[in-house]
Amino acid sequence: MIVAIILFLHLDVAAKFGIPRLCFHGIGFFPLCASLSVMMYQPHTKSSSDSESFVIPNLPDEIKMPRSQLPVFPNLDGESEFMKIVKVSIESEERSYGVIVNSFYELEPAYADHYRKVFGRKAWHIGPVSLCNEAAEDKAERGSIEISTAEKHECLKWLDTKKPHSVMYVSFGSLIQFADCQLLEIAMGLEASGQDFVWVVKKEEKDVENWLPEGFEKRMEGKGLIIRDWAPQVLILEHEAIGAFVTHCGWNSILEGVSAGVPMITWPVFGEQFYNEKLVTEIHRIGVPVGSEKWVLSFADVSAETEASVRREAIEEAVIRIMVGDEAVEIRSRVKELGEKARRAVEEGGSSFLDLSALVGELNHLLEA
Repeated sequence: MIVAIILFLHLDVAAKFGIPRLCFHGIGFFPLCASLSVMMYQPHTKSSSDSESFVIPNLPDEIKMPRSQLPVFPNLDGESEFMKIVKVSIESEERSYGVIVNSFYELEPAYADHYRKVFGRKAWHIGPVSLCNEAAEDKAERGSIEISTAEKHECLKWLDTKKPHSVMYVSFGSLIQFADCQLLEIAMGLEASGQDFVWVVKKEEKDVENWLPEGFEKRMEGKGLIIRDWAPQVLILEHEAIGAFVTHCGWNSILEGVSAGVPMITWPVFGEQFYNEKLVTEIHRIGVPVGSEKWVLSFADVSAETEASVRREAIEEAVIRIMVGDEAVEIRSRVKELGEKARRAVEEGGSSFLDLSALVGELNHLLEA
């Protein structure tokens, strides 16, 4: 007899047929613990303004953040349709057999323990899942819908011409499309930094002159490569030419950056991204913040902004800080060590390998009982 573990299977249906139901979380233990603490204790309600910082209670570390970086719907007493979905999701997790997390123990040991012991959740870490398949073609497909082999690897050929750790990789995930005013600031900040870069831009508007400074691409010839729409992120991050990663702090991107041993410039926008930034910049000190301060409600709000939230001077400063000097060397050393731990975690005998094996063994024991 085989145990069927079905994601999103209704709890009552699973219980009726005696099927252990597991939740899969696409985020890590740290953001899970931080968000649960904020929802449970509501510390932000004591702040006198959006810019005043508060300490998130009941965490292993002292984590401070302003109210402006919190989701606009942290209150579980809300009666909106969205909050009803949030409540059902939390209740579903609590009633499930356990939780599978795309993380590895060495990345957030105190929070893996905290989630299990303090919040009382059964959980297994099985990541980074991006390291579980080493086939180059499979890695190149990550996030791709329909794109030719030539298109996939053109950027890699360009990177082959660059020195080790000399290129910035700039990408904000598959959903974020910045307004023209913010794209202009990114372009000017990158140019002013003097660093080579690969910049992935999600933009429906095909006329690039609407959002790029005049003559930008000509001036950046040989120094900067703009990829419109999709890029093979895992392969780019693993290329020896990449020196740092400007990221929106989505959990998959954080794990891929860590796994590749690449320092990060953090630019969170929404979701749990501001929590993830704290893990990168304060707990592990493997990145620097660009200065993003405000959580936005939707993707549309990002693309409709009439004024840039992060200025070119802040972008230039962060790029130089992460690419040049003693601090950059120290950050690269720390993230390289963490990346080696990530790779060992999914190998035979590693922490994620053993946790997944323990989960399979526990489920087999349930069948035999």
